Amino acid sequence: MIKLFNSLTNKKEPFVPIEEGKVKMYCCGPTVYNYIHIGNARPPIVYDMVRRYLTYRGYDVTFVSNFTDVDDKIIRAANELGEEVADVAERFIKAYYADTCALNVKEADLHPRVTETMDDIIAFIAELEKKGFAYEAGGDVYFRTRKFNGYGKLSGQALDDLQSGARIEVDERKEDPLDFVLWKAAKPNEISWSSPWGEGRPGWHIECSAMIKKSLGDTIDIHAGGKDLTFPHHENEIAQSEALTGKKLANYWMHNGFVNINNEKMSKSLGNFVLAHDIIQQYSPEVVRFFMLTAHYRTPINFSDELLKGAEAGLERLKNTVANLQHRLAETADMGAEEEWLEKIAGAKQHFIEEMDDDFNSANAISVLFDLAKEANIYMSEAQTSKKVLNAFLELFAEFGEVLGVSFTQQEEELLDAEIEALIEERNVARKERNFARADEIRDLLKEKNIVLEDTPQGVRWKRGS
Repeated sequence: MIKLFNSLTNKKEPFVPIEEGKVKMYCCGPTVYNYIHIGNARPPIVYDMVRRYLTYRGYDVTFVSNFTDVDDKIIRAANELGEEVADVAERFIKAYYADTCALNVKEADLHPRVTETMDDIIAFIAELEKKGFAYEAGGDVYFRTRKFNGYGKLSGQALDDLQSGARIEVDERKEDPLDFVLWKAAKPNEISWSSPWGEGRPGWHIECSAMIKKSLGDTIDIHAGGKDLTFPHHENEIAQSEALTGKKLANYWMHNGFVNINNEKMSKSLGNFVLAHDIIQQYSPEVVRFFMLTAHYRTPINFSDELLKGAEAGLERLKNTVANLQHRLAETADMGAEEEWLEKIAGAKQHFIEEMDDDFNSANAISVLFDLAKEANIYMSEAQTSKKVLNAFLELFAEFGEVLGVSFTQQEEELLDAEIEALIEERNVARKERNFARADEIRDLLKEKNIVLEDTPQGVRWKRGS
């Protein structure tokens, strides 16, 4: 049985979904005002792995991850660039897809956007106001934090000890300093929507609550995100959602650890970040993904060239083993021992499952992979081998690779159409930003892959070369 660490209870618990065989999972997505840094890339990789493993274990997973496409930071970026908010958001949504596609993150079943959920957000706030959990002040609407008895249960802090968190400005119109904004009155020349409280736009926290309710219902199985979102974002989500519905928002909360540089949390505000689309030019995206999974998702992971090179070397060892298995399979006379080795392979599979069942411990699961490679190399040192055993090794490597989202084959695969489109979009963004060196680099890369680009007045067209 799968056990996962529930941030709400601070302990590992058996995973029991609301509906047998089905999982409703929501992961907080990006605010799209810039490229994601490598710390932002950890949640998509981690929760893609979780989603893959749940599917591997037989669950039907509905996975939802949002885009915050209107926000103070996006508005500021749009003003600085002299562009529309929608254009900035759309550009960086495409950039996000390009980066996460390269990292082999599967698209969510649903990617709701704030701007497409506005009616639901307004209705959500209006109902909170009707129930007495929200109040209007000067065109803004606030949530009465102290009226919700369970406030602080996720972050584990007493209500009186909590302070207003990120993205919440001190406002004398609040009844209580801990009250947080649900709706912001529009500023002059700022993008806005009509509401019962006048022109404005939603606060950050209400957006996810409304999108979860619309996409997945009142209660979901798993809510996931970075550790930095625990307070105030997830705490506020719980308060406003449970105040509205009277039901639990999520049965399990998962939070991944930070990515650090020189043992300091990576963040745009600290200026010590590395952009994902830069690092995957320096290292194979597969190596970056493998590196992220070499640590347990709840632990911090330190980012450095030395550690990435170590992950690259480790991945190459596994790929070499698979290549040798494929070569030996083509040459084997099929006369080797079978039963003992098939039992060892079955044991490795069970060990992998046990590690992953224990709070999705990809670090220990990767250790099982290296043990499997060691056994495979011992087996291949024998004079006679069996195709059945060699195939069993290869099938297990492929199986584990699908769960982790990492291929252990060395053969160069043809670019998928989606990957080509993602690279072309990255090239378009690079050209718009006058980063012509990167644009040319992408064109040369596609040329190497036998992809021919044609710049036309209608946009870039591409075809595979003959």
